[in-house]
Amino acid sequence: MTDTTHRSPSPSVADVMLSAIKNVGSSVFPFVVVILLWQFASLFFPRFLFPSLIDVFWRCLDIFSSGAMFGDVMATVLRILAGLTGAFIVGGLLGLVMARSKMIDNFLSPILTLFQGIPALSWVVFAIIWFHGVEFRIFFIMVMTTLPAFTFQVIGALRGMSKDLTEMVFSFRPTRMKLFRVMIAPAILPDILTAWKVNLGNAARVVVVAELVGATGGVGYQLLQQQQLFDMAGALAWTLQLVFFVLLVQGALTLIETTAFRYRAVSERAL
Repeated sequence: MTDTTHRSPSPSVADVMLSAIKNVGSSVFPFVVVILLWQFASLFFPRFLFPSLIDVFWRCLDIFSSGAMFGDVMATVLRILAGLTGAFIVGGLLGLVMARSKMIDNFLSPILTLFQGIPALSWVVFAIIWFHGVEFRIFFIMVMTTLPAFTFQVIGALRGMSKDLTEMVFSFRPTRMKLFRVMIAPAILPDILTAWKVNLGNAARVVVVAELVGATGGVGYQLLQQQQLFDMAGALAWTLQLVFFVLLVQGALTLIETTAFRYRAVSERAL
């Protein structure tokens, strides 16, 4: 009997390495273009408008090597993580309750939509008027600006679960823990990771505004100092600290997503 089944050959090590190099190159290329354009502009404009990236590099090293300045970076990072964690916990609970009760959903959805329309700077003003502690003010601002997105994302994920699959799983009478582990978690985790990625960028922008007007430390406060000194290299160096943090966390979230959902089929055609 002749075996007529044709299997595609497995890629060689060279092909895998070439593919990895292409992926890295496509990710790095946009940053290289931006860097070259900035450095080119620094040749023709005054230093206070477009400083050389070499100066910015040394300013970044100063921030990393100075304990006091790196402490400001870590303070901002911790404020972002604390605010996002608080918003995720509250938003997840609200999303769960709203998904189970139509009455609560009808009551809370307009309120969360109202919150979404309030600018971040307004929340900063409200927090300064209402509260005394700087850290609690920033935590409040971070939670209120990211809470609606987490809540709506969790609701959407819960409502997007297949009804037929849900009924089939319930027919096996699973425990609550097993139901969450084998069905709910895999169904909602992609949307939750997306919500974290979106809110991470928003939180990095909001925390700077909050620190700019209501704190005596952190990246936002340091940016205010650079603005008063008209020091563009310093402003860029402090901004890059937040960019590095966002890229690092985005990479970690992507790694979690790739690892957790490696079983999903990948189409060879782009949408």
